[in-house]
Amino acid sequence: MANQELEAKVMETLKTVMDPDLHKNIVSLGFVKNIKIDDGNVTFDVELTTPACPVKEQLRNECQSKVKAIEGIRRVEVNMTSNVRPTQHSQPILTGVKNIVAVASGKGGVGKSTVSANLAVALGLTGAKVGLMDADIYGPSIPKMLGIPITPPMGGANNKFYPHEKHGMKVVSAGFLTKEGQPLMLRGPMLGGIIQQFLGNVEWGELDYLVIDLPPGTGDVQLTLTQRAPLSGGVIVTTPQEVSLIDAEKGVRMFEQVKVPILGVVENMSYFICDGCSKKHYIFKHGGGKTLADQFKVPFLGEVPILNQVVEGGDNGVPILLSHPDSPASEAYRSLAGQVAARLSINQAKEEKVDATFELAWKS
Repeated sequence: MANQELEAKVMETLKTVMDPDLHKNIVSLGFVKNIKIDDGNVTFDVELTTPACPVKEQLRNECQSKVKAIEGIRRVEVNMTSNVRPTQHSQPILTGVKNIVAVASGKGGVGKSTVSANLAVALGLTGAKVGLMDADIYGPSIPKMLGIPITPPMGGANNKFYPHEKHGMKVVSAGFLTKEGQPLMLRGPMLGGIIQQFLGNVEWGELDYLVIDLPPGTGDVQLTLTQRAPLSGGVIVTTPQEVSLIDAEKGVRMFEQVKVPILGVVENMSYFICDGCSKKHYIFKHGGGKTLADQFKVPFLGEVPILNQVVEGGDNGVPILLSHPDSPASEAYRSLAGQVAARLSINQAKEEKVDATFELAWKS
């Protein structure tokens, strides 16, 4: 059978492989690239919309098994690649950043910064280019959690300055603006000024994802960021207790009011696993995060356990994903990163469909 005929059969077969998130086959999505056939040996790329795709291995295996079943095919090699697509925005700010994810909570003490740091690390471990902005002006804890010394960022031309780099990420924090242990005592308008600097004066470069750790609540910093930054979506962090859920609901409504897509709700400190016991102990009740997600009809992104290694990682500056990659918490953070990346891709696909429909209506 000629190579051209075999290639046609390969493409027809790959049309039966569906992306479970985008609900289209990978050929119509334009994922299949660089098909090469030599004496029955087939190689091709599958270019996904994110390296953090949670079904990457599932798609690889399905492609390989289906193509290998074609008569005349001896060997199949599938190269999984990615090209992160940018969220479409009207604001010209942060033009090199493809997607901006804000992590919020209605109250302090729910582990929002821990979730932000580990979400960023998890995205980076997939091969994505990631930045982390610590916008918690009064309580900047990201430098400690990542093991970054409190030193001023390096300046550049035109009043620009460069972020610190740690664990493969670019990091900016309000904590770098003072000496260690010294508080930032600022009034409302000055808070907005710092955020404006983080948005307009930092040389972020080219990033696939910028994760922003918001302060707790719904105050000046949150409003400045949601109004000025081209946010791709928001993640709400809560704990199972009712008092946390009451405040987390305010965070959901904040994103709704400023028209920021809600990527989902994550329940932190969800359960505890004691030494020598695989049973999940729900010490702060159970199911609150899922209930909140269901109430607002947004995705529930999962449960993150409370473990000693998470706390130790934050204190030592080595996130649990790096110190204990096989722990249940690390698995939860990897799942969270995959779901966040998937929700961004789904939202972008919806935007592209709306744009295409509008263009067709305009032409007609």
